[in-house]
Amino acid sequence: MNLLNEKELYALVQKISLNYFGKSFKDQVRFNSRLRTTGGRYIPSKRIIELNPKYVLETNEAEFIGIIKHELCHYHLHIEGKGYKHGDSAFKMLLKETGSPRHCTPLPSSKRENKHHYICKSCSHVYKRQRRVNINKYRCGRCGGVLKDQ
Repeated sequence: MNLLNEKELYALVQKISLNYFGKSFKDQVRFNSRLRTTGGRYIPSKRIIELNPKYVLETNEAEFIGIIKHELCHYHLHIEGKGYKHGDSAFKMLLKETGSPRHCTPLPSSKRENKHHYICKSCSHVYKRQRRVNINKYRCGRCGGVLKDQ
């Protein structure tokens, strides 16, 4: 799926809103390339839906439509004055009714590898870390043994 312009994106969101919710979408939707760990967000104070453009380019169309449906659940519940936050029962029920995902899958490009590996000298437990650990300061959490670089 190619990146959509603003009119195409609005038309897609409007179509999904009518098909799944039976209600029209009247506010603003836009791409926000600064979003990193989420597929989208709904800003209640401005009534704006922001979507991560990386999910259009790096995932399939069904995943992106699921993100739009999720954000529309927030939107429509907020407009109706019902509980629109993740923990609210009305939100969870609307997610089930519309077949919307609770969370989006992580992007393949955002997977971080564990660069540092440490092993306990006593129990041989392996620790994988993204950041470096001072092995003179930290000990094994299982047995209290000394750590060494692997």
